[in-house]
Amino acid sequence: MTDYQAQCETTLLAGQWDQALSAALAWARHSATSQASDPRPHFALNVIYLLRGEFAEAWNTHPKCLQEPEDIAKVKEWVEGFVARHSEQANAHLVMGLFLAQSGQSEQSIASYKEAIKLAPQSAYPHYFLAQIHERADHLEMAIKEYREAVRLDPSYAPARTNLGVAYQEQGRLEIAIPQYREVIKLHPTDAIAHANLACALAEQGKFEPALQSYKEALRLNPKDAAVHFALGDFYDTRGRLDLAQKEYEAALVADPNFGPAHAAIGWMALGRQHMQAAYEAFNRALKANDQDPRAYHGIAEYYSQKGKRESALDNFAKALKYYKDPEKKNAILNQLFQEGQMAD
Repeated sequence: MTDYQAQCETTLLAGQWDQALSAALAWARHSATSQASDPRPHFALNVIYLLRGEFAEAWNTHPKCLQEPEDIAKVKEWVEGFVARHSEQANAHLVMGLFLAQSGQSEQSIASYKEAIKLAPQSAYPHYFLAQIHERADHLEMAIKEYREAVRLDPSYAPARTNLGVAYQEQGRLEIAIPQYREVIKLHPTDAIAHANLACALAEQGKFEPALQSYKEALRLNPKDAAVHFALGDFYDTRGRLDLAQKEYEAALVADPNFGPAHAAIGWMALGRQHMQAAYEAFNRALKANDQDPRAYHGIAEYYSQKGKRESALDNFAKALKYYKDPEKKNAILNQLFQEGQMAD
């Protein structure tokens, strides 16, 4: 074991994330000088970034340690040895949980997180990451329970508050979700995602002017966020401000030219204006970005329907029905086909 690895492990066990980051970076620099690549320091960085709430940085490390089978095997061997040497240390089991959760073994990670909770009942981290596993499995109530416990243990833990708010919002419990977003903003006034989440929840609650101000603040803080431009465009679209909606959809594509939902939205706006070719091209750009985009298939189906090409329309309606998750949208298509007498036998 190198001194770099030993220092990284020691600081991880102690929960000294800043020192652990410095140690992991030094380990990664040292390993870069050898001929054989070493994924272990990059996984250590991945873990540290996750624990620091720096999720974009964590994602950037993922291909360097958890993508290739041989890298996963090397990381697995290291983490198993780490746990074996420090089986009474909560953070060793937390590291194991994060490895399992990110290497296709989400269900197995639960035991590691629970062991970390047992060994360090005062720590919010294992509750937070256990909640993510429950949420991934569509066990929303179990996820909420763990997010709430993480927030109880550490009221300043912004990622837990954010995810708790999102979970409540998914249940339609806006009156509980909104205070979570507001608390995150108090903790981190420049958190653009918190402002965007608040905007979305306020819009759902029918508080349109405060929602608009929160969207604008989110974009002031991060003008290159395609998802927020798109959300603001949808906000304008549903209120009949098509000029402003178009502007935001186009801004989303400036931020990210491959942002499929914006292409689909522009396609629907073009279809509404009877700009058929422009609509068709926009829907196809959306499908190039995501070949399972139901709104794009739905739009192409409408395009073919208006062109009188029944078989092509039905084929795309079928794909839209396959990929839509919203039962209301599925029912709307089925009702339309029934009324038009195009229901298949």
